[in-house]
Order: sequence, then C-alpha cells, then structure tokens
Amino acid sequence: MKQEINGIILVNKPRGISSNTVVNIVKRAVNAQKAGHLGTLDVAGEGLLPVTLGKGTKLFDYYLKKDKVYKTVFKFGQTTDTLDLEGQITDFDDKVITIGQIQAVLGKFVGKMAQMPPQYSAKKINGQKAYDLARKGEVADLKPKEIEIYNISLLKQVKDNTFELLVHCSSGTYIRSLVRDMATELSTFGVMLSIQRTKCGEFELESSFTLEEIKGGKYNIIKLDSLFEFEEIHFTDTETDKVLNGVWIKTNKPNGRYKGYGKGEFLGLIEISKGIAKFNLRLI
Repeated sequence: MKQEINGIILVNKPRGISSNTVVNIVKRAVNAQKAGHLGTLDVAGEGLLPVTLGKGTKLFDYYLKKDKVYKTVFKFGQTTDTLDLEGQITDFDDKVITIGQIQAVLGKFVGKMAQMPPQYSAKKINGQKAYDLARKGEVADLKPKEIEIYNISLLKQVKDNTFELLVHCSSGTYIRSLVRDMATELSTFGVMLSIQRTKCGEFELESSFTLEEIKGGKYNIIKLDSLFEFEEIHFTDTETDKVLNGVWIKTNKPNGRYKGYGKGEFLGLIEISKGIAKFNLRLI
C-alpha cells in the first residue's frame, strides 16, 4: 500500500533517461502516493534533480524562479540542428579557439540579456512544442526571453576546441543557446557536449543520491518545513479549520512571513499583514 510521504529527495539523475522516468522510479522505490520534480533535465543531461513527494509537489511554482548552476562542456568548430550531440551536424569550420579567446568573451555573457531559445526546445508556439515543429522541418516563431547569467567561469580546456565551463544562471536559461551565442561571438560554430546541474536553489548535487542508492533504501527525505527559515505560528484547531477554508485570521504578531502549523501538521507559509494572517504558500 502506498504511503503518504511528504518532502524532497535529491536525486543524481544519470544521462539517458527522462526526468519523469526518474520521478517514477523514485516514487516506486519509496512507495509514495504522489511525486514530481522541481525542474526538468533533458534526457542527455545529468546531475541534480529534486524529486518532490506528496505535499512537496505543491512547491513547483515556488521553486520555478530559483537560480541554477551547471557544469557544461562546449566544443567549437561545429554545430548541430539541436545544438547538442542529439542532432545532426549542420555547420563546421577549421577555426581553432584558444583559452585566451574564451576568457576574453566570457564577460560579455554575464548580466541580463535577451536570449533566443533553441529551435529544438519545449517552448510552445500556438499549442505546439518548438521541437515538434523542428522535427517536421518547420521553423518555430520563437521570441527572445530575458535571462540573467550571474557568473560564468572557464574550468579547463578538455582538448582542442573543447572547454569545460561553470555557469550560474537564472531559471529559464538555455545552456545550448549560450554555446550558440558564444560561438557567434568567436566567429565560429559551437555545440554542447554535456551538461550537469550542480545546484538548484539551495539544493546541491553533493547532497543527492543515485537511483541505485534510492532503490537500495539509502536516501534522505528533506522535511518541507525545514526548507524555510521563518518564525513559527501555531493555530488552534478552530483557527486551522478557518485558515484552510480561506478565512483570514486576526493576530497580534508582527507583519511578515511565518511557518504555519495546525492540528499537528505543517500547513505552509503564512503571510501576516496589518494583523491579518493568510496563506502565502499552501501545502495542505
């Protein structure tokens, strides 16, 4: 019988399987009733995938805008229609890119900018995903989106024309678009060889578990109330019923955000303004 388990398990997703497949594996392994995740990794991507359980699935919107950190390998001198190794080579040249040239352009990609999504992306155009249109040979009418790269650093040169970088960026940033735009700045072509997410919000890859570990019973479930560093507010049973039914509760507590508890459960985040308490983030 499936159990009501609430929380988050940090998973080290391997390459070659979808994020939804990872969620289903974890769900079965821990015997949870409900599961989701906090941000898709492509099938070819690997690294940190926070898997939410039970009431934790309601955190998706809360974490949607959280920063991400990726370790990625770019190769210059060729590109594909998908901007990664999943696609077909479309252009190439014999230009040799040096460490000095990479370092010289990195600063141009730090800060807020309008980034064009890849043609092979999950962006929807009139209800259709861009990659579905691309596979039919059509060109999606994509629009640039404002993203922000907080920091980008060169970790090492892997081999000729191939470099490993670390990118700290806002949610919604396409690393495949970054290699395309960086290659354009270098007057060549570029393709992403690999991508590993090392951080998502406050969650870090070092604290994650492999699927093999999770299936073997080795994992840690992060309790939902431990995610928030706010003062606690405890409601009586009557107040709990009211707040759960959308009734605002009068309180003498100062304005601000609180962790709300009632009937022995963590209810979510409570916002207090002008003596009135109401949900900011409801988890029950």
